[in-house]
Amino acid sequence: MKSAYELAMSRLEKSSPAVQLTLDQKQQIAEVDSSINAKIAEKKIFLEDQIAKAPYQERESLERQLVSEIARLEEKRERDKEKIRNPAAA
Repeated sequence: MKSAYELAMSRLEKSSPAVQLTLDQKQQIAEVDSSINAKIAEKKIFLEDQIAKAPYQERESLERQLVSEIARLEEKRERDKEKIRNPAAA
């Protein structure tokens, strides 16, 4: 007897089958992750240093800038990964 989880997973598999990635696609996705992680780290180091040195009035603005930059890079990561996963849709 299948559990509710197993039944739900089998229905999900029927409605949208899992896509198998090639080794090349997996490597490209890993490169995208690595690149974006490096850019995020660079932004964090730079802006956190600026936040530490900034007067109190400017800190909030710099913190918002940091959050915005990280969100922008995360969105870019997902777009790039989706292009790799579905080259026909790009």
